[in-house]
Amino acid sequence: MTEQAAQESDADGAARFHELLKAFEGRAAATAGQGKDPVNEPMIRHWCEAMGDANPAYTGPEAIAPPTMLQAWTMGGLSGHTDRSSAYEDLFALLDGAGYTSVVATDCEQEYLRPLRPGDAVTFDALIESVSARKTTKLGTGHFVTTRMDVHASGELAGTHRFRILKYAPAAKREAKPAPRRPRPVINRDNQGFWDGVRDHKLLIQRCTDCATLRFPWLPGCNACASLAWESVEASGAGTVFSFVVMHHPPFPAFDPPYAVALVELAEGVRMVTNITGVPYDKVRIGLPVQLEFLRVDEELELPVFRGSEG
Repeated sequence: MTEQAAQESDADGAARFHELLKAFEGRAAATAGQGKDPVNEPMIRHWCEAMGDANPAYTGPEAIAPPTMLQAWTMGGLSGHTDRSSAYEDLFALLDGAGYTSVVATDCEQEYLRPLRPGDAVTFDALIESVSARKTTKLGTGHFVTTRMDVHASGELAGTHRFRILKYAPAAKREAKPAPRRPRPVINRDNQGFWDGVRDHKLLIQRCTDCATLRFPWLPGCNACASLAWESVEASGAGTVFSFVVMHHPPFPAFDPPYAVALVELAEGVRMVTNITGVPYDKVRIGLPVQLEFLRVDEELELPVFRGSEG
């Protein structure tokens, strides 16, 4: 068989397989699913604390839930949902059987139609909206699967959540290339002082000289009183892990997953996003005491990070 004939045969096979996949479009993945809990103030509070969102609309007797929590009310947790249809599992089994055994989330879209309020009973319907033709990406070759979930609150449509994943066959590993350098920070007149402090092994925080509010990251004006007058103060270096995520996918050049990215609350009260050193990624936990240190990344770059202790 010539190379051209082989390519045409492969294209024909891909087209036939896509027709099998398209048969799942429009099929229900869940019908009249039940949220495990009604919309409630504790979950709203935890969400806002984790996100650092102090919007007054999310507290008090007239509180609403942050719109971006839309999916949170429909998630099944570790025990999952028992009211899902088999269509989604059947689609995945078909893809797995064809060698598309890996999966990565690619993006989501949300549309908000009405606010969710404490006490709302959440139900949802989900369907398989589309399955793409075969696509080749850096990760490998596969198909994008998009599901749409319609979320109802007390019987009224409250929002729509579209979630897209790639089911793919991993690309063959290429020969190792020299490790890329970490991205360089963007240094400008608004944050030059911070990086000057890093050069001197100091972690500097801005303090408004009008209202004494501390702020980080560095900004040209005070977000409490709008004053443009400020001074810098040196942080003690002590902190605790306020929140964290473990990065697995997608891989970024110069980073070796899995690794923990943490939101550290400094003793002074401000928070910063940073890496945690000294402990394995799976030992990082909320409340872990950490201490500032400076990590020499390469001959040009040094970064403030925080070291934890397993003890």
